[in-house]
Amino acid sequence: METLANVLVGLVAALHLYILVLEMFLWQKKPGRGLHGFDPDMARATAPMAANQGLYNGFLAAGLIWGLIAADPTGFRAQVFFLSCVVVAGVYGAVTANRRILFAQALPGALALAAVLIAR
Repeated sequence: METLANVLVGLVAALHLYILVLEMFLWQKKPGRGLHGFDPDMARATAPMAANQGLYNGFLAAGLIWGLIAADPTGFRAQVFFLSCVVVAGVYGAVTANRRILFAQALPGALALAAVLIAR
């Protein structure tokens, strides 16, 4: 179960690294605009906000990676903390921005969190 938990944590970290790249570097290009259906003007106007969100996603990924490489109990605690942050951010995003975020962010985070807790 520990291997499954580590794989899931790694996948959630990779997801948040992808979101970082999308929001910080590709927001005004086709992949970024297609995410929300923005035209070039809207993408340009919202690019600073998106880059800020991307940076926060990078912090989540960094925390999860730290949790994977740190020895226990620090690694376990970091994983639980940062996965909890992922779940809370996903639920908040689903309520305030787009319901898809619940399935794209909160659900993977919750599954990884459950695996980490069960593996303990």
